[in-house]
Amino acid sequence: MTTTHKQNIPRRRWGIGALLGMGVLINYIDRIGLSVAAPQIKEMFNLTPVELGLLFSAFAWSYSLLQIPVGMVLDRFGPTRVGRWGAFLWGVASVITAFSSGFAGIFVARILLGVAEAPAFPVSSKATGYWFPRHERGMATAIFDAAAKFSNVIGVPLVALTVVTFGWRWGFGLTAALSFMYFIAFYVLYRDPSADERLSKVELDYIQRGGAAPEGPAEAGAVNMLGYLLTKSKVWGLTIGFAAYGYTFYLFLTWLPGYLVESMHMSILKSAGFAAIPWAFATLTDLFVGGWLIDHLISKGKDESKVRKAVLVTGMTFGLAVFGATQTTDPAWAIFWISIALGGLASAAPVSWSLPSLIAPKGGAGTVGGIMNFANNLMGAAAPIVTGMIVGATSSFTNAFFVAGVILLIGIACFVFVLGKIEPIPDPAPRTIAPVPAA
Repeated sequence: MTTTHKQNIPRRRWGIGALLGMGVLINYIDRIGLSVAAPQIKEMFNLTPVELGLLFSAFAWSYSLLQIPVGMVLDRFGPTRVGRWGAFLWGVASVITAFSSGFAGIFVARILLGVAEAPAFPVSSKATGYWFPRHERGMATAIFDAAAKFSNVIGVPLVALTVVTFGWRWGFGLTAALSFMYFIAFYVLYRDPSADERLSKVELDYIQRGGAAPEGPAEAGAVNMLGYLLTKSKVWGLTIGFAAYGYTFYLFLTWLPGYLVESMHMSILKSAGFAAIPWAFATLTDLFVGGWLIDHLISKGKDESKVRKAVLVTGMTFGLAVFGATQTTDPAWAIFWISIALGGLASAAPVSWSLPSLIAPKGGAGTVGGIMNFANNLMGAAAPIVTGMIVGATSSFTNAFFVAGVILLIGIACFVFVLGKIEPIPDPAPRTIAPVPAA
């Protein structure tokens, strides 16, 4: 396709990409609200570090346990219906959190939020596979993945200002309002490409010729697809590697503000400003390296599998800078090492999220995404608890960061040696129905 012809193609797909990115942005502002409000909640209800760790992890319990079932439901009913219900329930869960009256109420509300947000990333991943050709998948995926990082740049200060000015309950009231606004936008604007009346035939042809994932359920059926995928080493390499990423990501997502308050003796507002620095850096590396650079190299004729895998492994390796944070008590150096670590991990993350639609057989992208995000969020549930236990026992984050680095080394090994070439897994055999005996 000539450059001139490509420039004449409408760009509705990028509007859909921006919509999905906005959803993930709000999704993560919902999640980080508790981290910002934690000092006030801890003081109000006299909570221990272990109890805070339990609150931080409650979301990840239900969120992770529902990933595989949600992936199967998503492959059966598609992003439109599943995405609408999920977005509506985000707002409901935030309202309940705002009215909670103690540890038990907040704990239950966080579990409910995990249920509500379980479809968010699988929906975005599957929808991106539908809406974008393979050579644009890097940037399309980076848009919604970078939104998760950028939420800490604008979300943490925004929620912190609300919490400090009006109290922690109003922080959750803010996230509820944002969630309901997104539900309305998604309901009005999102359709799968084949059902979108505002998508031109020219753009639809461009998307499909470029290798977009085929719409529709798998012929093998959801349960058979799950069993088939669990036998594939490619799926296990992706799953374990992404789980290792998730441990460090959730450690910083939940504990970074508390780390700056407790270890660096900052106020809530000052910690919010400092915490925004590594997340801003992560947003840039996510978009530039995990998005633009990958698409640019592939468009220049570089081997698609080698490019994606090189960025994946290199980004995870930079994540090992978390070890540097164990060797300093200077806030500036701590933020420097954490920025390097999160920047590296952020460049690897969109590659991971692009893989379900790139390696899955027809109708299996949601299930692959569910499997990998299930393991990712089990580690997300473990990271806050393990960190809380280590901090409670040692009054230091040093060993907590060291554990994260060791887990990253395991993930790198799985990406290198188990994932293999980034190419589609063959379709499983379709279900066979036994013939009805003649009367």
